[in-house]
Parts: sequence; C-alpha cells; structure tokens
Amino acid sequence: MRDLTEDVVNTANNFVQNMQQYFDTPLDYSVESLAEIDEMLDGLGKRREELKKEAFFDLYSMTGCYVFEVARRNYGGEYFWIEEEQQPGLAAGHPDFLVVIKVWEKVKGRLTKGEEDNIPFYIAGYQEHIEIGKTKPGYHVIIA
Repeated sequence: MRDLTEDVVNTANNFVQNMQQYFDTPLDYSVESLAEIDEMLDGLGKRREELKKEAFFDLYSMTGCYVFEVARRNYGGEYFWIEEEQQPGLAAGHPDFLVVIKVWEKVKGRLTKGEEDNIPFYIAGYQEHIEIGKTKPGYHVIIA
C-alpha cells in the first residue's frame, strides 16, 4: 500500500526532525539508535499519566513509525493496515514465508508495561525470525 508507506516514512521523518534535539546520538534509522529510543520511552513511561489520551496516541504512533522504519530499512518488509486494530503492520518474506510485527502496540506496551516490551529486543526478534523464514519455506509468525 503506497499511501501507507508514504505516511509511515513521512511520520518517521517528522519524528526525527522534531525529536533529534533531545537525543545524544543521531536518529539515523540504525538498529543502534533503538537503544536511545527505548531509553526515551522508559523515561516517558514513568510520566505517562500526565499525558492526555490524544498526546499518548501521538507519542506511541510517531515513535512507532520511526521504529517501523528502522526495521524496514534494515531488514525489509512491506506495510499493511490492520483494519480491526486500526494500526499498521510490517510483513517480511511474502510469499515464501511471513514474519509480521505490530510496532505501535509494542511501543505502547513499552510505555505502559516497561522493560518487558524492550524495543531493541523486539526488533532483533524480527530479524531473527526473518533469518529462520529464509531457511523454512512456509514459516509464519506474528511477533507480538
């Protein structure tokens, strides 16, 4: 879906432009930059109750778009819209295998549940499952 890809890319780019000043290292779409994103989410998660519902959505969806783009640029995949959940997903390997991640959900979890929803670990899992899929035709996993 071309429009969805453009929306995610544009939102990720806007996130970088708006947030780079708050980070010590460049938000350069590298896998390494996710450690700093995770640290930011940890700090904001402790103050989550201060955020209004709309601001909370903006925070996890915009941050999620950056995380999606890190995953897509480094490991591949195509965006699709999950209508019943009102969020994007990223799928890699189709048609030989299928690995799906739902980053908005994971970023929201990082803000609400803490370290158990570690973002670098989550994206490393995406990469690991893609490597498994390359060796096992028909492999199918949704990483929650």
